[in-house]
Order: sequence, then structure tokens, then C-alpha cells
Amino acid sequence: MSPRPDPRRVRGVIRRFAPARLLVVGDLMLDHFIWGRVDRISPEAPVPVVHVTHETVHLGGAANVVHNIRALGGHATACGVVGGDADGQRILRELAAIGASTAGVVVTAGSVTTSKTRIVAHNQQVVRFDREHTQHDTAAAARLAAFLRRHAGRFDAIVLSDYGKGVITAGLLDLLRRAGTRRPLRLIVDPKKPNFAHYRGVTLATPNLQEAADAAGVEIRDDASLRAAGARLLDRWEAQAVLVTRGAQGMSLFTPDGRVRHFPTVAQQVFDVTGAGDTVVATCALALASGARLDEAAWLANHAAGVVIGKLGTATLSAAELRASLASTR
Repeated sequence: MSPRPDPRRVRGVIRRFAPARLLVVGDLMLDHFIWGRVDRISPEAPVPVVHVTHETVHLGGAANVVHNIRALGGHATACGVVGGDADGQRILRELAAIGASTAGVVVTAGSVTTSKTRIVAHNQQVVRFDREHTQHDTAAAARLAAFLRRHAGRFDAIVLSDYGKGVITAGLLDLLRRAGTRRPLRLIVDPKKPNFAHYRGVTLATPNLQEAADAAGVEIRDDASLRAAGARLLDRWEAQAVLVTRGAQGMSLFTPDGRVRHFPTVAQQVFDVTGAGDTVVATCALALASGARLDEAAWLANHAAGVVIGKLGTATLSAAELRASLASTR
């Protein structure tokens, strides 16, 4: 277990969330939830009949990272691609409504905005169906690249929210790497398999346990294999740190000095893990942009994740909720 950070320092970090300016680059999505109850099985097939009670729509994917940053008090600019469809327009409206900038968002008339529809009955997902377009045209990629060349150096941190839907590419990662040689960039990455070979020189990567195992080529069974995987990822990604999120086992932070710091979960109850990884990467990035050390950023992210998984659906938390979680574990 990692020692607790100095409470005064951590409170100071949270106070500095407000002026921090973050850029979120990645796959912008819409999360659609259909809520209901199940009273019987269909006579047509052995499937439950869901009586719909209500529906909700939330920002998802990289857009949920933006939402988490804004909910915690930071400034956020979205950079990604949406289609010219109703879902794309909904994402733009929702981002504007929370006070986020959409200056880096490219609208492509011929593509489909990525959306995930979940049917939930009695707080359990029954099924999910996805609509997505993972091959963006060259014009969209060129516009994203132009925006990043012009503006990447103006932000306190950059989040790469990679859901494998086509925005994060080897070329885009190389562009940011080259930009970082001119002016150091804080790059915080939520990684996905298609780009495991292309993340290099990042400040922090936040894979979950399965992603860490796949990226490292190590079957994680125990503490020794976890440590081996963490060390391999630090080397492979030339990272300043790797934070492996481990579900009920909390999180483990690996740094090149050989230290491994474990953060046990602080969740009091688990209702829904949807979007928890977005909360982790958003909190880490905001904390690092606000002067936190790596262990302090991980500590804050662990508490933030513990709060949001106690909520139903794609959720965020406020700075006040984060402070309350920290206070409850003294």
C-alpha cells in the first residue's frame, strides 16, 4: 500500500484545478441508456421483455473525459471527429452546455457518430448495441493534425482518450511526439490495443488489468507477474509512469525508479463501472496539470473512481465530492 499524500498538498492540488487548461484528443461518443424492468420472458424467444420506464443520454468516450474535467472544475477543449448526424449535433450541444470548447472537433457529413446504447433493467445491463464509424477520411485527419500543430503547446496537459475508433493513429501520436521535442508536453494516455506499439514518450498511461497484460505480453496472475508487466510497459512506452487500474484490487503505479505503489479501492459500493476509466484519466491529467506528483495524481484518481462507480450510468463527480471522499478515509 502506498503512503497517503500530505492532505494539505492534495487539497492545494484540487484548488488549482480551476485554472488548468486541458486538451482531450480521442473518440467522441454518445452513451444512450434505456432504463426499465423485467417481469417476464418473451413467448417469441428465450429473452427478457424489458418494460421501458425512461431514457437518458450522456457524453461518452473522450467526450466523457471532457465532462469529467469540467465537473471537477478544469477547462477542457475537445478534439475529435463527429458525424453530421443527430448524435454528432447532440455531442456538440452537450459539450457547449457544460462549458467545454469544441474548437478541435471536426464534423464530417458522411460519417456516423459513435454511440453506445445500453438497455438496463433492475440496475443490470441486459444488452448493448453500438453504432460506429472507425475509418475517418484523410480530410478529417488533416484538420485534426492542423489543429494539434497549431494549439497543442498551449495546454497544461493533453489527454489521449483512445477507444480504438480511428481518431488516435500512429501518425497523430508521432505528430505529438515531435511537438513535444519543441515544447515539453504532458501526455496522459488511456490506451487501446490497436496503438499499443505506437505509444512512446508519454507522461502517464492508464491501462486496465487486461490491457496491461495484452500490451506487455504477460499473463498477470499474481504480484510478481503484475510487476513484470508494469516494468515492461514502462520500457516499451518510454513512460514516466504507468498506472494499472485493477478493479476491486484498486490501482498500481509503476515508475522507472523501480518503485511500485499500490492504492486499494475506496469504493463503498459498485453500481456501474461504465466510464470509470474516463474518470481516472481525467483526474490524473487534471491533477498533473495542477502541480501534483504522480503518486498524488494516482491517489486522487483512485478516490474519484470510487465515487463514480457508486453511481448508475456514465457518471462524473465534483471537486466537492472528491474532497469528501478524501476526508472520509482519514
